[in-house]
This record gives sequence, C-alpha cells and structure tokens, in this order.
Amino acid sequence: MHILIIGAAGMVGRKLTERLVADGGLGGNEVTALTLVDVVEPAVPAGFKGDVRTEAADISNSGEVGKLISSRPDTIFHLAAIVSGEAEADFDKGYRINLDGTRFLFDAIRLESVREHYKPRVVFTSSIAVFGAPFPEKIGDEFFLTPLTSYGTQKAVGELLLNDYSRRGFFDGIGIRLPTICIRPGKPNKAASGFFSNILREPLVGLEAVLPVSEDVRHWHASPRSAVGFLLHAATMDLEPMGWRRNLSMPGLSATVGEQIEALRRVAGEKAVKLIRREPDPMIAKIVSGWARDFDTSRAASLGFSAERSFDEIIRVHIEDELGGRLPD
Repeated sequence: MHILIIGAAGMVGRKLTERLVADGGLGGNEVTALTLVDVVEPAVPAGFKGDVRTEAADISNSGEVGKLISSRPDTIFHLAAIVSGEAEADFDKGYRINLDGTRFLFDAIRLESVREHYKPRVVFTSSIAVFGAPFPEKIGDEFFLTPLTSYGTQKAVGELLLNDYSRRGFFDGIGIRLPTICIRPGKPNKAASGFFSNILREPLVGLEAVLPVSEDVRHWHASPRSAVGFLLHAATMDLEPMGWRRNLSMPGLSATVGEQIEALRRVAGEKAVKLIRREPDPMIAKIVSGWARDFDTSRAASLGFSAERSFDEIIRVHIEDELGGRLPD
C-alpha cells in the first residue's frame, strides 16, 4: 500500500506518519511506500522499511500536485492548510492554499481517474469553522454551513468539492471536521486558537503563558492522539453508510477556559496555574466569539469515531506522549 500525506511536516502530519510507521500497516494492509509532502520537506521517518519519498511542494501549483498523484497512491491524507488566524490576515494566501490547492489536488486525482481506473481513498481535514453563529445549543451534522471567517469558508468549499468528486466516482472521499487540537506540542503557531494549548503546555513545563480571552469562553477540543485516530479510522472505514453526506464533525470535549484551568490545577497543581497571565486581546476575542461551543457528534460515534471525555484526560495524554509520562521536577 502506498500512502501520500500532504501536510506531513505539520504536527498532526508528523504524528500520523509516526503511527503508520509504528503500526506497519493500515486497515490490515502493509504500508510499503510513503510519500511525505509539505511546503518544507518533511523528515524521513525512522524505522520504516518501505520506500520513502519526501518532498517540498506548493499544492497551489497544479503541476506539482499532478506529479504527486501520477504515482497513484492508494490513500491520500490531505492535511495541508493555512491556519485560521493567518488565513484571515492574508486573504490571498488563504484562498490560494486552502481553496485552490484543494481543488488542484482533487482535479489531479480526477484526471488520473479518467485516464485509467484509479479511485483512491481521500481523507480531507476540514474544520468546525465551517459553522457560524447563531448556533443551536449543540451543533449537529445537519446544521447549515455559514462560516464567519475566510478559513471556514475555504474549508466549507472543500467539503462541497469532496462530496461532488466522490459522487462522480473520481475518488472515495471523507471529510472530517477536526475539533481544536489541544494540547498541541511544540511552539505557538498563527492559529487564533493557539492559546487553548499555550495556557496548558507552557505551565506544565514551568513557563509563563498568556490568556487573551475571558475564562467563560467555551470551545470544542480533542487531543492530537485522537486526531490521528480519527484519520486512521476515516482511511479504513466502510463509507457506504454515509451515502453522499461525506463530511462529518468529529467527537470532542466541550469545555470553558476556566474548566481547562481547573483541570490543569488538578493535574499539575497551583504552581502551574499561577503561570497563566491574563492579557486581553480584542482581535482574538472577536474571532473566538464566532466559534462553535458544543456539538452533537452521534453520527460520528455511530460510525466508530471516539475521543477524550475530560480535560484531565487530555492533559494526561499530553504528559504521556510529549513529556515522557511525568511532569518536570
């Protein structure tokens, strides 16, 4: 089996690659080849015995995307995107990568499909940003898409394209709307949601973190471990029960910032909580105010997806996966 990961140098892409290498297979099939692509060349994974190709490529260049698809990967994970804050700040860049890049990828698969029989599984990472206020108490998959950001709009168009290209038989696609991933390892990025991770990740290792919004802000979360699990399940599940509604919201945990902080206090103590500095940012607060707070993901659950049920669990997953299973002394 040949797997292509676009966006492989990002946090979720790296973790997905590591999991595929550790498992050695996908859905009972041995992974014999990996093609890892991002705007910067991804690292070669250690311990993989099959063929590995790593490449720096711009998916908004249709020629580059066509070359990637010419090798006819069996499964394609499309993770590449300009994150929410950057897509809002740079209108042209957001549409070029998030919309044009997705369209070029889907069209390259279509052209390969038309030339000769080729129908890969395509897993597209969408976002809960496709929904916009006013919201019901819990947002179900039937709620209409009215994004309030350019990023959400770009992802919503990608969902519609995925549905149509799947319906036309060019590929077998599924779009998964990821919750905000928390706790993200590494350094802060330009995502408007970055503070949700920052206020936990930095205090856990004795560093100060800035909280730009009030503690009553509520949002929808899942861990990086769950995100990888979503992707793997989406790549191997039977899509027939979904019909042509090929996009769905992933399970997660609805929690306020205050509830995050209380979980941090339970797991790491008052010393960690005192490292959170309140510094209101009106721009971040405005963006966050239009985000979804809670979801009804019974459809995803019925299809076999699952995630954490408490923020204590999310914090402990981070400690296990990123801090060697214990807090620093």
